[in-house]
Amino acid sequence: MWTDFLTEYGLFLAKFGTVVIVASVIIFVVIMLMMRARAGTDGHLEVKNLNQKFEHMQLMLQSAILPKHAFKKSVKELKSKHKKAEKSDDTGKRRIFVINFRGDIRADEVNSLREEISAILTTVSEDDEVIVVLESGGGTVHGYGLAASQLKRIKEKNISLTVAVDKVAASGGYMMACVADKIIAAPFAIIGSIGVLAQIPNFNKLLKKHDIDFEQITAGKYKRTLSLFGENTEEDREKLREELEETHKLFKEFVKENRQQIDIEEISTGEHWHGKKAIELGLVDSIQTSDDYLSEAIKSADIYEVAFVCKKPFLEKLLASTIKLFDPRKL
Repeated sequence: MWTDFLTEYGLFLAKFGTVVIVASVIIFVVIMLMMRARAGTDGHLEVKNLNQKFEHMQLMLQSAILPKHAFKKSVKELKSKHKKAEKSDDTGKRRIFVINFRGDIRADEVNSLREEISAILTTVSEDDEVIVVLESGGGTVHGYGLAASQLKRIKEKNISLTVAVDKVAASGGYMMACVADKIIAAPFAIIGSIGVLAQIPNFNKLLKKHDIDFEQITAGKYKRTLSLFGENTEEDREKLREELEETHKLFKEFVKENRQQIDIEEISTGEHWHGKKAIELGLVDSIQTSDDYLSEAIKSADIYEVAFVCKKPFLEKLLASTIKLFDPRKL
């Protein structure tokens, strides 16, 4: 008897504990997302002179491999070069502003992107250049549509815009990239995926199996098409297909408008290609990494990396610290 009681009690505690844990996680995630939304653009601008960064790296390496007298000579020459530049009001160099964009499915980085571009446009001249080092596999239409519109602000000011893709610029990522005057890509970068996707699980059969009713009331025939819990009809599916086709059409028109040299029907199948094939299709202009591009440009330009750093909510910092603490790779 006592054994049965303890067994049932143990099962009850296990179920109750599971419910509490799941509820706690959901509440925690919701609060974190709310605080992130409130954080908005609360942050500050950081600007790094990449010329100085490369010079510092050069000196560190030279100090290790050169004889002492040769290293001192190199430092002396560098100091002399800097003194001459300080005395001159005009260095004769153009400026390059570098922005890094790492996109997620919601294009959250667009909040920082708009601040970075706004800051650059207050200072940039027509002789300057903006380079966006882009990495994104795409995401929401409205998020990446806004991100692409931010890049068009640069073009509208007649400023040269280059997009560098080291890893991936697919779907919404390519929507951004195609705005550029020039697109460079690493040999094995993933480019393209000009298509539209929608997917959603449906739990209607599971609810019916457990005799659970689901009610949804809408005003407007197509206010909601496919549903998570309701019974989806072929009419619902057809309506969503129409919406996807319309979005795909707009996507294709946008790409064609910005990359007139491409055969839009050939490259808008939803497929992706690597760098070399992407050149053949007109999706990119040259094979080159962002590191190679900047290393070459630094010889004739002053390069500044611009980043708008958002203030992270406390809970997000706490979560990041917890993940680091329990990271199994450290074990």
